[in-house]
Amino acid sequence: MKRLAENWPLLKGDYTIGEPTSRLAVVTLASELKASPEAAIWGSAKTENLGVEKLVVNVISNSNIRYVLVCGTESRGHLAGHSLLALHANGIDAKGRIIASEGAIPFIENISNEAIKRFQRQVSMLDRIGLIEPEKIQKIVEKYKALGEPYPEEPMLACPPKKRPNPSLIEGPVQGDILISKDFVMDAASGLICSTCEKEY
Repeated sequence: MKRLAENWPLLKGDYTIGEPTSRLAVVTLASELKASPEAAIWGSAKTENLGVEKLVVNVISNSNIRYVLVCGTESRGHLAGHSLLALHANGIDAKGRIIASEGAIPFIENISNEAIKRFQRQVSMLDRIGLIEPEKIQKIVEKYKALGEPYPEEPMLACPPKKRPNPSLIEGPVQGDILISKDFVMDAASGLICSTCEKEY
């Protein structure tokens, strides 16, 4: 059975790749800590929305990962670590808000609820928020790097849903969700810039 998505990790970010078959991913929150090559992926997460989303996508696309160590210093206001733990424990509500998160903007907008449920099933969270001592972190890596079996399903590819354009920005047939000027809009999903003026053909 396939354990690792092609081109894993799927999303770019502030991380280091170690041993992809390791059972452990490490999140250092706002701290810059030297990565252990024995973790599957090791990196920071400073925001309670995009940072958390990237982590979820990269974890569920590697079925070898069964544990996520959350360590390092919290990002002020954003509380990415608290939000990540809350997401795993509680999921999101109908509006995409992470239930019980105390972060400033704890909304998941770019991944599906099914991806979140897969994340909840696949991994166990190791809450060590505040831990920054390298030797203590390395002991945790050693303990969990080969503990247990891979998740018994193939990697899940969590593709961000297409954003719907905001109809209040433009009128007429042109589709866009970012207003650049009165004459131009941009579609954030594709990066295309379009004229708001109707053209005759």
